Amino acid sequence: MDTITLGQYLFERLNQVDCTSIFGLPGDFNLVLLDSIYRVAGMRWIGDSNELNAAYAASGYARVKGMACLLTTFGVGELSALNGIAGDYAEHVGVLHVVGMPSTTSQAKHLLLHHTLGNGDFDVFHRMSAEISDSTAVVSDIETACQQIDDCIRNTYIKQRPVYLGIPSNFFELNVPVERLHSPINLALVPNNAEDEEEAIENILALVKTAKNPIIISDACAVRHDCKEETKRLIDITQFPAFTTPMGKGSIDEHHPRYGGVYVGTLSEPAVKQAVESADLILSVGALLSDFNTGTFSYNYNTKNVIEFHSDYIKVKSASYPGVQMKPLLQRLLPLVGAAAANYEPRQVPTRLVLQGADATDPKTLLRQNWLWGNLGNFLQEGDIILTETGTSAFGINSTTFPNNTTGISQVLWGSIGFTGGAVLGASLAAEELDPNRRVILFIGDGSLQLTVQEISTMIKWNLHPYLFVLNNNGYTIEKLIHGENADYNQIQPWNHLSLLPTFGATDYDAVRVATIGDWNNLTQDKKFQKNSKIRLIEVMLPVMDAPDSLVKQGQLTAQINSHQG
Repeated sequence: MDTITLGQYLFERLNQVDCTSIFGLPGDFNLVLLDSIYRVAGMRWIGDSNELNAAYAASGYARVKGMACLLTTFGVGELSALNGIAGDYAEHVGVLHVVGMPSTTSQAKHLLLHHTLGNGDFDVFHRMSAEISDSTAVVSDIETACQQIDDCIRNTYIKQRPVYLGIPSNFFELNVPVERLHSPINLALVPNNAEDEEEAIENILALVKTAKNPIIISDACAVRHDCKEETKRLIDITQFPAFTTPMGKGSIDEHHPRYGGVYVGTLSEPAVKQAVESADLILSVGALLSDFNTGTFSYNYNTKNVIEFHSDYIKVKSASYPGVQMKPLLQRLLPLVGAAAANYEPRQVPTRLVLQGADATDPKTLLRQNWLWGNLGNFLQEGDIILTETGTSAFGINSTTFPNNTTGISQVLWGSIGFTGGAVLGASLAAEELDPNRRVILFIGDGSLQLTVQEISTMIKWNLHPYLFVLNNNGYTIEKLIHGENADYNQIQPWNHLSLLPTFGATDYDAVRVATIGDWNNLTQDKKFQKNSKIRLIEVMLPVMDAPDSLVKQGQLTAQINSHQG
């Protein structure tokens, strides 16, 4: 019987599901496991600058390709990554976290090994991860190890949440049957309960049939759980006006004639707010209703006729259907919904505004946030992957019109500052694997960049070509808007951003500074600049307290809430 090592089996299985870049750092409890990566054609070990950045990078990769693998060492390595893992749990991102553990012999003897707490408890870190993982497994028997690996990969892919897999070091080189690889892992969803699904569909169709002013809202989980196509067909068939949330931006083609804009509660454009809140039926696909995703929970629907489509349940008004998954339900609903919506008379969708700002046509005018985000769409191309950091970027991007097939990445719910500095690496690697012509474009503040800047080194190592737009507004503007405009804790040490790329070893790069509308137009309209032929860092100079209008309002709302809670 032909055999391979358990380590190679793990990476062969990951290769089969097209998860071909492995993020993480080496440590003495995973070194032998890392050797197995190089035995599998098409796999590559990325080697990040630290475990937190590696977790962020894995998240960026998974948000583009569907799942990712992060590999750390026991204790010190895995704990350093957990902030990133927690964000993926909150935001439904499928990352398999593989941890190289001490051998079972060492664990059985309760040896006081390095990377432990010195108390002989080798399961403590596993228990920590269990709180922010969909499921966990620790290999303890070679006879069941392959099945554990298969189950972990399936759960990561299907559930779109982190899964923890611990492998003691004495299992890495044990042999397992190669014939298991001939049967692919089943990645299909379990069928819905037929009766529950049927009842939910009947109730949905009844509401659709009587609705006079219905709308559709698409949120983050429409993307995470692969329902973009079903959402598009729902819009096409019904012709209902369609909107996204900030986290759902990019889930609907923004040039679709029935697309109306981004709904953020009280922070929405007035026409969007009126259209959504006056609806008599709301079809909500994949909602993640956090404060920054809703304008501090300021949704104000005038109807109780809300249908929620989620990855693991459906809710129709007050009736809930646990375990009924939205993707197969939508696929059954779509052939039926057209007849139910036959009497609907399409209403006009809101006209999207372009926020220009003062003296928008004078090339000498200094750049400001509203103008920047309102005009960014002129630079974007179909297929772009846009990452926007927590702060001004995540709010400003809501005013930008995306081309079709644009992927938006922004950690709005978890909101860990510096996230996109690592995620842009993973997104760039994923884009390279899918289509090297796809551009990856990052917008990050000067303060956020300081948390994860080391990952630029890894981008250069792999000859990746992202656009790194650094918004230099001299500190943490989002924090200043909430509290402490002049406080010392909201200030940062200024950096020479234009020196960063050569500092990290780049030899073929662009590093430029723009401060005026003319600077921006000259740069973004340059044909050479529009092609992702090299890594580029663009420092965008902005006034300290200048921010998108929506962020100014959000800062005021957050400050009021914080003061009331205090």
